[in-house]
Amino acid sequence: MRIEDIKTPAYVIDEKKLRENLEILKKVQDESGARILLAQKAYSIYQTYPLIAEYLFGATASGLYEAKLAHEEMHSKTYPEKKLENHVFEPAFEEEEMAELCDICDHIVFNSLNQLETHRKIWEPFVESGKVSVGLRINPEFSTQEEHEIYDPCSSGSRLGIRLVDMPETLPEGVEGIHFHTLCEQGFEPLEDTFRDVEKRFASYFSQIKWINLGGGHHITREGYNIEGLISLVKYIREKYSISVYLEPGEAIALDAGYLVTTVMDIVETERMPVLILDTSAACHMPDVLEMPYRPPLRDSEEAGEMKYTYRLSSRTCLAGDIIGDYSFSEEKKIGDRLYFEDMAIYSMVKNNTFNGMPLPDIDILHEDGEVEILKRFGYENFKTRL
Repeated sequence: MRIEDIKTPAYVIDEKKLRENLEILKKVQDESGARILLAQKAYSIYQTYPLIAEYLFGATASGLYEAKLAHEEMHSKTYPEKKLENHVFEPAFEEEEMAELCDICDHIVFNSLNQLETHRKIWEPFVESGKVSVGLRINPEFSTQEEHEIYDPCSSGSRLGIRLVDMPETLPEGVEGIHFHTLCEQGFEPLEDTFRDVEKRFASYFSQIKWINLGGGHHITREGYNIEGLISLVKYIREKYSISVYLEPGEAIALDAGYLVTTVMDIVETERMPVLILDTSAACHMPDVLEMPYRPPLRDSEEAGEMKYTYRLSSRTCLAGDIIGDYSFSEEKKIGDRLYFEDMAIYSMVKNNTFNGMPLPDIDILHEDGEVEILKRFGYENFKTRL
């Protein structure tokens, strides 16, 4: 089946682009010694985990379910003996989760000293046996984001990470690493600035740890990213402090590696511009459009007014504000036409929902030979069982 023949709406993973991103990340690993993990919160299409496992060191989870998914699915088919790491961080863990996490995870990162001590009796034997390594998330209080405070872990009053003023003079017994995550869709320079500040203010802890995790939000595979700068920084950290360095990008792994294919169902004339009613939805299928806000790139289109025909793209939900955006095209659009939203592999499938009873899009994969395979098809039962 070719992409023009698929049922819509559908997310389509571009296998070729996914591999190209992984090749870039492997270059960073090979030349710097970094250990790069898939952050599943951005991309968790586990059917592609065997491909990812050929290139990266493993995955990181935001809770028990993601940790279980990585434990079950993140395996290399080419090198079955390859040990893939499984990391987890969550602001607070349930007691009954901790034993299960210790059984399936290699690194567990705690958000507070209280959480560390609350669960000590469970995790400590696993650390003593060498099965688990425990770390603390710090809050560098070094914000690099100019907008979107909702994604800024260093904003005033943040609940994420331990401030320097609240850190003990010596790391608690059993703690082997520190973790910080401060970036969102950013280049190398904000990471370097953040690390230099962390290095200066948290320097006393560097001699007490075995590893440091620089978090995610790094757009390493984006055109223009300073890859050589990142490689140099990682090598500097490893050589000066004799510690392992982890990176956990989510977006960089699947950046520009997916599409959301949709069909025009109707065209409504208004006093401002014609509105295309699509079989997809911002609220249901690409919630970052309303949350950030974010304007998804659309193939063969421009900003409103730049080309001959301008339309507002909307959905068949009853939410008046379920609007994707205003786009212009060189040709007039008709009912039945297909549109291709790009960069839809990240933070779409993991955040979608069935508001209004909207069907979830299929999940397909576009193989490198041009053939499309259906990975997952959803129906009424998927809607019903979520309620």
